[in-house]
Amino acid sequence: MDRKLLLGNEGENGRSLLVCLSAFQANKKQGNVLDMASESLMAEPLCLIENTNEQFTVNEEAVQILSAITQPVVVVAIVGLYRTGKSYLMNKLAGKKKGFSVGSTVQSHTKGIWMWCVPHPEKPDHTLVLLDTEGLGDVEKADDSNDIKSFALAILLSSTFVYNTMSKIDQASMDLLNNVTELTDLLRVRTSPDPDVGEDAADLVSFFPDLVWTLRDFFLDLQIDGQLITADEYLENSLKLKEGDDQRTQSYNLPRKCIKKFFPTRKCFIFDSPTDLKKISQLETLSDDDLEPLFVQQVAEFCSYIFNHSMTKTLPGGIKVNGPFLESLLLTYINAISRGDLPCMENAVLTLTQKENTAAVQKAIAHYDQQMSQKVQLPTETLQELLDLHSASQREAIEVFMKDSFKDVDQKFQKELEALLDAKRDDFCKRNLEASSDLCSALLQDIFGPLEEAVKQGTYSKPGGHNLYLQKTEELKAKYYQKPRKGIQAEEVLQKYLKSKESVSATILQTDQALTAREEEMKEARRQEEAARAEAERLEAVQRENQRLMEERERRHQEEVRQMEMNRARMLEEQQRAKERRLQEEAQRLNAIHQAEQARLQEELRRLQQVSRPSNDDCILL
Repeated sequence: MDRKLLLGNEGENGRSLLVCLSAFQANKKQGNVLDMASESLMAEPLCLIENTNEQFTVNEEAVQILSAITQPVVVVAIVGLYRTGKSYLMNKLAGKKKGFSVGSTVQSHTKGIWMWCVPHPEKPDHTLVLLDTEGLGDVEKADDSNDIKSFALAILLSSTFVYNTMSKIDQASMDLLNNVTELTDLLRVRTSPDPDVGEDAADLVSFFPDLVWTLRDFFLDLQIDGQLITADEYLENSLKLKEGDDQRTQSYNLPRKCIKKFFPTRKCFIFDSPTDLKKISQLETLSDDDLEPLFVQQVAEFCSYIFNHSMTKTLPGGIKVNGPFLESLLLTYINAISRGDLPCMENAVLTLTQKENTAAVQKAIAHYDQQMSQKVQLPTETLQELLDLHSASQREAIEVFMKDSFKDVDQKFQKELEALLDAKRDDFCKRNLEASSDLCSALLQDIFGPLEEAVKQGTYSKPGGHNLYLQKTEELKAKYYQKPRKGIQAEEVLQKYLKSKESVSATILQTDQALTAREEEMKEARRQEEAARAEAERLEAVQRENQRLMEERERRHQEEVRQMEMNRARMLEEQQRAKERRLQEEAQRLNAIHQAEQARLQEELRRLQQVSRPSNDDCILL
């Protein structure tokens, strides 16, 4: 199999893509291209890519329809083994019972890639492009190379990639989706002078769509260790990696690693069998009432997710794809497959980027000039007023640029625009300075003239005179600030004037300081006296508090001593009672022993007496 495919070196295909992209931008600028109504666009699906004798060719009729769609497109492609019901789901997404061919025999019905463009049911001004691919693994194919190419086309053209399999997620379905791993050898994001330099995985992932895995005729219970799980959790559990470095474990983990890396956004749906086997062949003619209710609900949930979560087809750099752009991508990919070239989109788009963004900068500058000439009257009352007018016009200019710009990824042209706008802002500021300077100088002479005359007459040469001078200066400054339309030079002119009067203020201050020095000394003495008195009162209060604490401690001590004596007396009394009890108990014990011994002796005596009665011998009484 030829492993050179898609997105590589610049060349004839790159130039072809540039021409297509330029045409797309021209159509975009004209603004008078009429969007075709969905019904007139496509009443039924058309074959977009024909697979004839294991070769891909583009259907011109379908391409013409695609090129007429100026709205952004949401592209949903479905891939899976043949005879697994892919076309039925696509018909449901189109809102039709019939359209894509739904077969019931062992022969694959869908050949090549079929397209159906319909209005997006949830996103106004968007077109939903449905791509139904021929089934993978068709035994009638000479080899599986076309499967890999179909797989690649479905991924690169779509914003949502539906992978349709049967019954459950098993190793076979993982291995089938492992075609993604082969795509890493086929995809080239940008050209490099060093062919050994590998691509960043993030660059590759940016070309991949969201993955929706659909499981048909699902028969398993969604449980793990007795716990119910969702279909998404079932998918993620199936993608878990095993630990180990042996070949078998690596073979097991490889497809799972690739799926998780290249499809970071994943969703899983399960579908029960739609009806009994005898009716499967009539599936597209059956109404929802003839199908299993759970299956109908599952299909509705699948369609709702696709409608509400499938994103607009977007290329790296935030390029929103519409029909002409999708057409240009399609032609580039098909040419790459047919010729074995490695076209590079980056080089093809680069020239268009330069041209379109330069024009966008010029248009934005013209808009800025127009807005500023209409809104600004020099001098402005404040600098902020001018800056606000500039900022508003700048925002509008940037919006104009952003609307017409094209893949300004590193913001090179936006920065160029901002630099030009900054230069224009600086020019406005310079002109504004000159317009306000004369007005402010004349206004200061009018307001501060009476104060200068009062200084000459000695009005402020007295104790506290400097503060009065400063207060009057502040009053006059406030009066100056209240005057409108001074311009942005107002503060700088005022500061220059005040600086020129600093020597006058210094003279008034020296006189004031000499007259008020003694008063300050007296105030300081009073402050020290008051501080000493306050300290004495504080010490007295501390002493009283200490005395109270000592008395309280003594009272507590006496109370504790009394309590201890009472406790000791109680303890002695209790000990005495306990001792007496022990003596009584001991006496009773001894008495009991004595009585027992006496009883024993008496018993012994009686026994001896009884023994001695038959004999005439004298007995000895002990």
